[in-house]
Amino acid sequence: MQADRASTRPPHWSRPTTLLYARPGIVVTTERFTAGRSSYAVADLTHLRTGRGPHDRLAARVVTCAAVGAGGVGVLLGFTGGLERLTAGAYLALGLVCLLPVLLVLLGDRWRPPAHELYGHCHGTELLLFSSDDREQFEQVVDALHRAREQHRYPDADDPAASAGYFRPVR
Repeated sequence: MQADRASTRPPHWSRPTTLLYARPGIVVTTERFTAGRSSYAVADLTHLRTGRGPHDRLAARVVTCAAVGAGGVGVLLGFTGGLERLTAGAYLALGLVCLLPVLLVLLGDRWRPPAHELYGHCHGTELLLFSSDDREQFEQVVDALHRAREQHRYPDADDPAASAGYFRPVR
């Protein structure tokens, strides 16, 4: 048994942990990413991508009801022969009714926009890492996480002695 407890693995070069972003519930350091109760090692996170979440449920239901109602009115008028007897003003009103779902989609996304979401792989599993309605906060968290990932790409870049040659264990 060796007195200095040398192993066949290279010595662990530890760099100081730097805080990159901190707000209540969200902490990004060079070593860990914590959002809420979930915490991940930055070195384990791969395949980071951003996206938008689903539309608000209430807005989607209102749009669906408006589209079904407008379609129902059009079908009902078509089957009863009422389309032939409509005036120009009635056609304009029917067109506006059919345009209602599109306007509701635009208003729904304006009032209650989909959340910004950050996805990534951790140990081969795709996870939702972070979600926020605030675009500015989301971009700050993503930038901080990308800076932390850059420091893990080339771990020996700051230590020229570690990359000078091959590792040989102490015997």
